[in-house]
Amino acid sequence: MILVLDSWIVLAWLKDQQPGADRMAQLWGQADTGQAKLLMSVVNAGEVFYLVAKARGEEAAHAVLKNLQSRPIEILPVPKPLVLHAATLKARHPVSYADAFAAATAIRYAAPLVTGDPEMKLLAAEGLRLEWVGS
Repeated sequence: MILVLDSWIVLAWLKDQQPGADRMAQLWGQADTGQAKLLMSVVNAGEVFYLVAKARGEEAAHAVLKNLQSRPIEILPVPKPLVLHAATLKARHPVSYADAFAAATAIRYAAPLVTGDPEMKLLAAEGLRLEWVGS
């Protein structure tokens, strides 16, 4: 099973915020055993980095990035067609630009986006499938 991670789920895990932290821990375990393949856009990994840097400093952000790179997750580049798809989603819907990249990545890979970010519900009309973890 392929799943795309939004920065929301990774940040919930880092902050130990439930129910996201427990679900992310389960996903790490499933990816370790080959039951799941986890993908994330480099833009969303960058979003995690800047939010951690803003809250706890750049040294902490680099430590988080190193932690992510040691885990069973594939950080994906953003080719031009994906950039244009994300930009189109952003133009059509009141979502953040980073959220548009998460959605475009999930749509491209025909995989559910793991999130609890309410903005993502706005993109269901675009063919985005969600694994909803929020309340």
